[in-house]
Amino acid sequence: MNYPNPNPALAKKLNIFAYIISVAVLGLVFGMRMIKLDVDVDFSFLPRINAIVNTIAGIFLILAIYFIKKKNYIAHRNMIFVATFFSTVFLLTYVLYHITTPETSFCKEGPIRIVYFILLITHIISAALIFPFILFTFIRGITFQVDRHRKMARWVFPVWLYVVITGPICYLLLSPCY
Repeated sequence: MNYPNPNPALAKKLNIFAYIISVAVLGLVFGMRMIKLDVDVDFSFLPRINAIVNTIAGIFLILAIYFIKKKNYIAHRNMIFVATFFSTVFLLTYVLYHITTPETSFCKEGPIRIVYFILLITHIISAALIFPFILFTFIRGITFQVDRHRKMARWVFPVWLYVVITGPICYLLLSPCY
């Protein structure tokens, strides 16, 4: 397939935006446990919604890899746009939940507790580390820097997929404790 010419000038501008968004989002996510807003709305339904939204993002990521392997670049791009949309919705509702709702502690004992915390810790670390790289990979794709996009996507994709799979698993393990 013939791609449009790469647009590194646009990528450079978008990279600045990605750096700013990354710092702001990571700061908000790490600081949200210190922020508690008292609103008259019960957001206790959001963890279930977040798990569903994360699962949908994962489905679209898998479809994106399927289409790129079939060399259907347009469908691949569309699936990535949808996965990114659902990941953004997840991030917004996740932060909303955590700044308005008290923390839920894991209530199970025994080996499942160890499994839960291993999944939770690796999920949180992976999500925090991969977020900026998802943005940079996305930018490389939409600015048609195809070789740079491919090189980065080969390792960004599996980590992003790990995050969207382990998030709902952590929810399922935590759900009896709500």
